[in-house]
Amino acid sequence: MRNMKRALASHISHFYFISSVMRTVIQRVSEASVTIDGKAKAAIGKGMLILVGFETVDTAEDLEWMVKKIAQLRIFGDEQGLMNLSVQDVGGEILAISQFTLHASTKKGNRPSFIQAARPEVAIPLYESFLARLEGTLGKPIGSGEFGADMKVALINDGPVTITIDSRNKE
Repeated sequence: MRNMKRALASHISHFYFISSVMRTVIQRVSEASVTIDGKAKAAIGKGMLILVGFETVDTAEDLEWMVKKIAQLRIFGDEQGLMNLSVQDVGGEILAISQFTLHASTKKGNRPSFIQAARPEVAIPLYESFLARLEGTLGKPIGSGEFGADMKVALINDGPVTITIDSRNKE
């Protein structure tokens, strides 16, 4: 019986680890902005608005994979109107907003649980590293919100095109 409990505990912890993800929602935009306390923090023209959420187990490898995926994601139209161009190809901009609510669980009841989301002491360094890696990859500044602030995000979704990507479902 004791061995069965150990095996089950091992299986459950393995499942928990596998299900953990860095999650992004990417929206192709004509323009986007973020305002905090009535003051404009950042604004972009044509490009991507990225909502990003982290979990405690996210790693530098997850960040690197996600940044590469985002930089090369072909969601902008070419001369024939086909989605064949990346944000780099079109000289687009990026606005990245940290959003822990991407890890909401509604499994029990009607009030979301955010227990899967990384706590600020883990999420803030991950968010800052994500921004720095994006800037390094794209060779230009990345607009951002402010971690933990009450933000007002405005956008004009172009298409609309909205893509979700997570680091544990590397397609």
